[in-house]
Amino acid sequence: MLQIINNLPPHVVGIRASGEVNSQDMETVLLPEINKLVNRQGKINYLLVLDTGVQNFTLAAWWDDLKLGLKNFTNWHRIAIVTDQKGVEWFTDIFRFMVPGNSRGFSHDQLEEAKNWISQTEV
Repeated sequence: MLQIINNLPPHVVGIRASGEVNSQDMETVLLPEINKLVNRQGKINYLLVLDTGVQNFTLAAWWDDLKLGLKNFTNWHRIAIVTDQKGVEWFTDIFRFMVPGNSRGFSHDQLEEAKNWISQTEV
């Protein structure tokens, strides 16, 4: 399930993932929020808090995520992934070499630091 994280600056989309994440979650929660942000700002600052394992994302959800990433390839400004899954945090740090903008992994105890970092407007 995906839920919007409130109380973030208007130039940031924050999403919390828990339990199973499927294509419907992507299409009804994440995609509309990203599309609104791109239309409003042109750039994407994206905070994802993973309270579930990446194995709980269905194949269709991963497919939607890939399409979202490619559709907005040049719009990514900052991506922060908050997780205690070391492999995901490590991948996020490596991901910064593959997409424009900055990406960074944070642990759950660094959530406030992640919110501060994702809220910054400079690259």
